[in-house]
Amino acid sequence: MSDIQSLRSAYDAIVVGAGPNGLAAGILLARAGLSVLVVEGSTVAGGGARSAELTLPGFIHDPCAAVHPFGKASPLFRSLPLTEHGLKWIEPDAPLAHPLDGGQAVLVERNFEAMAESLGADGPAYRRAISFWVEHWEELFADLVGPLPLPPRHPFSILRVAPQSLLPAEPLARMLFRTPGAQALFAGMAGHSMVPLDRPLTGAFGLMLSMLSHVVGWPIVQGGTQALANALVSYYQSLGGELVTGTWVNSLSELPEARVVLFDTPPRSVLRIAGDWLPDGYRRQLNRFRYGQGVFKVDYALDGPIPWENSACLRTATFHVGGTLQEIAAAEKAVWRGQHPERPFVLLAQPTIWDPSRAPQDKHTVWAYSHVPAGSTVDMSGPIEAQIERFAPGFSQRILARHTRNAVQMEEYNPNYVQGDINSGVQDVWQFFTRPTFSLRPYRMARKGLYFCGSSTPPGGGVHGLCGYFAAQTVLKDFDRLPKTLTKRPA
Repeated sequence: MSDIQSLRSAYDAIVVGAGPNGLAAGILLARAGLSVLVVEGSTVAGGGARSAELTLPGFIHDPCAAVHPFGKASPLFRSLPLTEHGLKWIEPDAPLAHPLDGGQAVLVERNFEAMAESLGADGPAYRRAISFWVEHWEELFADLVGPLPLPPRHPFSILRVAPQSLLPAEPLARMLFRTPGAQALFAGMAGHSMVPLDRPLTGAFGLMLSMLSHVVGWPIVQGGTQALANALVSYYQSLGGELVTGTWVNSLSELPEARVVLFDTPPRSVLRIAGDWLPDGYRRQLNRFRYGQGVFKVDYALDGPIPWENSACLRTATFHVGGTLQEIAAAEKAVWRGQHPERPFVLLAQPTIWDPSRAPQDKHTVWAYSHVPAGSTVDMSGPIEAQIERFAPGFSQRILARHTRNAVQMEEYNPNYVQGDINSGVQDVWQFFTRPTFSLRPYRMARKGLYFCGSSTPPGGGVHGLCGYFAAQTVLKDFDRLPKTLTKRPA
């Protein structure tokens, strides 16, 4: 991968950042015949889609994203020949498990009818709540996962799901379900929003992720998430795209000439790199962009599988560890009050149950994180391990090594995670579609030739490439009307 000084003097488009969105934008632009350069600060492409030996030799961990329902559902990824470039999805027998006290657990079944049957008294309620989502999932995904479509492409479907989607997840779970297991399961799904469950729109996260459980599952990538990034890089380069790694961009003047520069970065980085190129009013808007709470991440090397009290949990690779609806809701509210919950909501994966290539024989890796206040430096490994031990007695005795990153260290690892916010901005009702500013074309900046393509634009965080996809579409619509090159000096 070339050094930036050895490259050509000009490109049609330059992408700053080689995360999934930056690579997706590069692919779309290169496929349209443009000359494209992607510049990445890290020595390895992938952004939130990387893998590394974090604990012991031979133990492969995913530092950020590990489980990919949005990746498998992404219409962009499904349209690309990524399997020809090394990507292999692994789908566990069950998409997800939610352990409960007393050796109980709710397992999500890939088959929708089997799932409804497994919920007993709440089976009919589950059918009423989720069946329309499953039957019309591609229409709903197209309208909800991207920039605000006005008017919606599928208005009937959107109107059908809007009333419940706009509700807070906590009261919605009680409205929909009677049993503690079904309520807890829904709370865990909604907890991925990283927003307190008493706030509007969190119900949509619970409904969307429940839907994805049945239509695409919760797959992992064979060999680690880095294999997905590598497949994107391989396909991008097969189209003639160029990639430079290990080069941090501090100013637009450091880059070759280009007609277009796209940023797979949050607004904070854009202001640092290109702030002088932007109008004062637009800079003020970007400075008002709200970042969310952070995460504390811990990776484990184990000498055996997690000893779940309910052995049926071994049917999956993904777990929501947080107890009841009330406990999860309380933990998420505490984080937004600046507190570190004693019983955090833990998102956990044990990929080596289904992908033994990631660890030495009979050994295992575990991926886990909890939400924490933005910029936290608190070590949450103790509370996280206590939560796992609660449902898997003997877990701590199987730990061979651990690797931790607090919220500040997450930003040091990846500057896109401002104060540990892995979604590059709050995904609440006020900032779901209007990120990073209120605009029907949020990917365009207020300067011709400059664009956002990262997770600070719709549809937000996640390994799906869709922010880059929609940004590239915007560029291609604009391209013939753009100046022949960006000037080397701010206007």
